Amino acid sequence: MRFTLVALLLISGLPGSSQNLLAIPDTLSGTVFNLNIAPGTRNFYSGFTTNTIGINGDYLGPTLMLRQGDFITINVNNNLTDTTTLHWHGMHVPAIADGGPHITITPGTTWSPSFEVKDKASLHWYHSHLHMRTAEHVTKGASGLIYVRDTEEDSLSLPRNYGIDDIPLVVQTRAFDPAKQFLVESAADSVVVINGTMDPFILLPAQVIRLRILNAATERSFNFGFSNNSLFYQIGSDGGLLSAPVSMTRLLLSPGERAEILVDLSALNGQVFSLMSFASQIPAGIYGAQNPQGAGPNLITGYAANLLNGNDYDLLQINVVPPNSNPVTVIPSSLSIVQPYLESAANKTRDFIFSPEVMGPTGSLLGPFVINMMSFDMMMINDTVRLNDIEVWQLTNQTRISHPFHIHDVQFYILDINGVAPSPGMAGRKDVVLVPPLGGTVRFIAKFEDYADPVFPYMYHCHMLTHEDGGMMGQFIVVDSSTGLPENEKGFFNVYPNPVVSGQITLTWNENTGSDITLTVFDITGKELEKIEIRETTSSVFTLPVHDFPSGIYILKLESESGSYYDKIIVDN
Repeated sequence: MRFTLVALLLISGLPGSSQNLLAIPDTLSGTVFNLNIAPGTRNFYSGFTTNTIGINGDYLGPTLMLRQGDFITINVNNNLTDTTTLHWHGMHVPAIADGGPHITITPGTTWSPSFEVKDKASLHWYHSHLHMRTAEHVTKGASGLIYVRDTEEDSLSLPRNYGIDDIPLVVQTRAFDPAKQFLVESAADSVVVINGTMDPFILLPAQVIRLRILNAATERSFNFGFSNNSLFYQIGSDGGLLSAPVSMTRLLLSPGERAEILVDLSALNGQVFSLMSFASQIPAGIYGAQNPQGAGPNLITGYAANLLNGNDYDLLQINVVPPNSNPVTVIPSSLSIVQPYLESAANKTRDFIFSPEVMGPTGSLLGPFVINMMSFDMMMINDTVRLNDIEVWQLTNQTRISHPFHIHDVQFYILDINGVAPSPGMAGRKDVVLVPPLGGTVRFIAKFEDYADPVFPYMYHCHMLTHEDGGMMGQFIVVDSSTGLPENEKGFFNVYPNPVVSGQITLTWNENTGSDITLTVFDITGKELEKIEIRETTSSVFTLPVHDFPSGIYILKLESESGSYYDKIIVDN
């Protein structure tokens, strides 16, 4: 059954009889970007003020316009009273610039990562990634879009007039308490918000239109289509353009996934129709379907009462107006060269098993969930990958709900889902894939190139943010074996206590190095704090006072004749 958004709001007892013009996020371009994360407020409801987190505004942030090959710096100023992070979701950047949970930005400080834009033309996004607080910060608005352009995309006849025929759509559902404050862990996410606009409409010219869609919901999957059942063409997935447009009438996107589509409005001047989610057609076992559980009864409290679940509903009303001058009127026949890695070239296959932390029917749907029987531990490196290796990752979901799996650092190519090759729309570069429930499997292949760091990890996790916060996350480092930098997994030295609460740390060596040792201490930004020369000793023990170190993460580097070794400590003074 289809419900319009207005009808849903009225049924829910919420105001929604009037529509609002869709907001289009501002843009920033160049090679130096300044982002200010700060508390804000917004009047989503008349007479109520909702507390938010905004980036250069009161809710969400500007769209960053990047160009492949540029070397950029992003100055992230934290004006919150809370620590946060900012992660460049989908982008191929050094681990120290990735913005994961290890790269925290404390209140009143600025983090300034710099990196080369190596990605192809694509749609990415940035969002807070604070451990155990990601869902809260993102729900309140700490996210924004990233456009990457390149010469290949420049050569194509595609709509690219931002906000005119090239429309960014940050699609979310949100839950509010009676005081109209955001609820984070709630199945009452019955309010659709696009680009921060409730009950939105847009005026689009009668020509070929490009919609860049991000599913930024906390947990919900959307099954996109149009109320008039118009054919549309997917031209891009998470990591960039497909080889050719793929015609379709439905597009399922899980949290974190992106897609670019073209729709031809040339013959629809004067007509009104809607972008919708056809949730009645979402298979069981996916959050947003009639039953989010792959088998058995639904156990999520409040889920059945949410009218978005299993029903078709409007997302965005589209009013078609006369075309602009020099409109795009033709869908291109080809787009990009897409060359997946050959499975025969893989250096390694890894297995990842999703399971409930507590077995049983309740745990298998409600969580908390774990990967390979391990809940996330900030101090544990789950996997070590060699630089330039091609790997196959096999994901097996033993829970009763689907999980959108996201990997940092690289884009991958899907080999198969439940043993079946991916559809053409999923055959391009990806960084999120929805893993089916009840023993469902996904295999993908990726190459870990360009960046190695023996200390700072990349993450992989479920992109249902409540699952991620609950521990469904792991981390890996990429190491360059040619540099002779053995990670401390070889046990060259030990550090204790860690975390440090006693004001000092003790370092011990498992063997006599037969040489002097240099100990260097860095803060999380890579700034050198101390360098100490330790003379050759047979005791292999050294004590370092850290009374004056502010609480945080620090990197230790020990150099001797046998090589350089790294480890990290957490100071909690």
